[in-house]
Amino acid sequence: MSLDKHDVEKIAHLARLSIQEDDIPHYARDLNNILNLVEQMSAVDTSDILPMAHPLDATQRLRPDAVTEVNQREAFQAIAPKTDAGVYLVPKVIE
Repeated sequence: MSLDKHDVEKIAHLARLSIQEDDIPHYARDLNNILNLVEQMSAVDTSDILPMAHPLDATQRLRPDAVTEVNQREAFQAIAPKTDAGVYLVPKVIE
């Protein structure tokens, strides 16, 4: 796929970008290079490659999952305007 002057002008219009007339060949060349790179990447056989969430095989250091604070629900709900069965009651905001 090769972009010409008309294609670059159309892309610039759709993106609401103002570009100078003498810059259009540079944009066309750069966009063609990007599209060629994507085409090359699409041609690579990746059927044996497992998808990864991150390119580095890194793991997050996690702290032990242990309770560090005491349950203070009654103390917090004692000062709340309205509660019922351990939950806070709030006014309805959507009709």
